[in-house]
Amino acid sequence: MTAIPSRLITRISEIVGPDNLTRRVEDLHCYSYDGTARPHLPELVVFPHSAGQISEIMKLASTHRVPVVPRGAGTGMTGGVVPVAGGIVMPMTKLDAIVEIDTDNQIGIVEPGVITAEFQNAVRKKGLFYPVDPASLKYCSIGGNAAECAGGPSAVKYGVTKDYVMGLEVVLANGDIITTGARTEKSVTGYDLTRLFVGSEGTLGIITKLIVRLLPIPPYKETFLLTSTSLRRTTEMVSEILNNNIKPCTLEYMDKTAIGAVSTFLDKPPPDSTQALLIVEIDGEKSAVEEQAALFSSLIGDRAEFSLRQATNKEEVEQIWQARRAISPSVHKLRPNKIGEDVAVPRSRIPELVEFIEHLSRELGLIILTFGHAGDGNIHVNIMLDRSIPEEVARAEQAKEQLFSQTIALGGTLSGEHGIGLSKKAFMRYELNEATLELMKRIKTLFDPNNILNPGKIFPT
Repeated sequence: MTAIPSRLITRISEIVGPDNLTRRVEDLHCYSYDGTARPHLPELVVFPHSAGQISEIMKLASTHRVPVVPRGAGTGMTGGVVPVAGGIVMPMTKLDAIVEIDTDNQIGIVEPGVITAEFQNAVRKKGLFYPVDPASLKYCSIGGNAAECAGGPSAVKYGVTKDYVMGLEVVLANGDIITTGARTEKSVTGYDLTRLFVGSEGTLGIITKLIVRLLPIPPYKETFLLTSTSLRRTTEMVSEILNNNIKPCTLEYMDKTAIGAVSTFLDKPPPDSTQALLIVEIDGEKSAVEEQAALFSSLIGDRAEFSLRQATNKEEVEQIWQARRAISPSVHKLRPNKIGEDVAVPRSRIPELVEFIEHLSRELGLIILTFGHAGDGNIHVNIMLDRSIPEEVARAEQAKEQLFSQTIALGGTLSGEHGIGLSKKAFMRYELNEATLELMKRIKTLFDPNNILNPGKIFPT
């Protein structure tokens, strides 16, 4: 790690203003970590206000080969914004304008620092809907969502961030400002660079503006809570629902351990015999929703292993979702630390994956719970541990490695929505062959020849 020259800091201060950068150690600590709690101190934190300022800083950083890590809200779960090479952390918090909401063409233009929930609320006032809904939506930023290609519970029907980003403004490592895509539904002018940047984890460029697709607000929604005495039958039900022409906008799953961690959030906690549950939501025109809801109820019928409850008011809906959103913070009552993974498999292989994890938990003597977006096969696996016990840490790392190996064997992927960052880069070869990895590395080198943009991420070392 090379120290940043004092003359460079002076020049950056002239670009952004002395109040928009800091070297105070206590401030550096605040920007040294994300949800993985694996801190590395940067040397400087800079708060730019515009693409122009970022461009000037990147020209200097490129000349002096100083690492730069663009940062959203720091809610990521794979170490994607941890400045492992020191250098500059560049939070996007002051690029937080909703530039335009075009109701006629159903698009929004936003800066990367806009908080996802605030954007959702703004477009809803215009009668529109931005479907991307990660669990951290009240805190995460749209720029960070794009960098990680975030998903969420609605992905089963509406897709993920890449399905809504139509165009970008991006500052490259050398300071060039480029635009990708368009504000039209169709555009095949050259390569699809938009998709290349979405999910690139800040390693190819710094996103400074996004054009995003919006939808009309679904006028009606029904919410169901399906509890079951059989873990396998619950996971099998995911494919059964979708194969019976039922199109839920949400199909969320929780196992018994996850349910136990959040049972206090439910006014009617499920009975002790409950092994798993599904949260199922159906939205659209009222007549269509009612037809789909009736079809869903008839599919469950009088099967003894299932119990179906339909929310009758907004309070009941909110309580169900409060329990789901509380899983991540609540699991720490089980053990002080966790390894949180977001593997995804084809929906039909979910029962095999979950049964494997149950076996792994027993074999290694670890608390491992599963929950997540079963509708698209994206299962969150929390391996609980106490990091002060070395032997337990070793078993947890063993569980992680076996989880990834089994996921790939089932035709799955290492990450459904959290990205690779630091925590999964050592396992990239499980999923991608050397030729694929080398091509990705050459793309990185083309965009960032000096390797200054978020170095140390994605690729195995």
